[in-house]
Amino acid sequence: MSTPLTCTTGRRPDGAVVLTAAGEIDMSNAAAFATALTEAHDESAGSTFVVDLTRVEYIDSAGLAALFPHVDRLRLVSNPLLSPVLTIAGLDDITTTAAES
Repeated sequence: MSTPLTCTTGRRPDGAVVLTAAGEIDMSNAAAFATALTEAHDESAGSTFVVDLTRVEYIDSAGLAALFPHVDRLRLVSNPLLSPVLTIAGLDDITTTAAES
């Protein structure tokens, strides 16, 4: 059984928009994840925004595909489990990624 996806948006003290996802991102909820990314992108008003994936347990190709339209303006933070997936997908070549330990 998959862990439901939750997405919340907030701001860091410096004003940067942060989209925090938790659970699993797969084809069943990738559209909701894409919507949350678009809303965070719009809310950031031209600035870089952070996508925090440290509480994401799994992401499939549908979830990865939702990230690509925003790579020019996002910074990914992931857990060590997801870092290799992001690297294999090529996201570390086209956007800033960081792994939290």
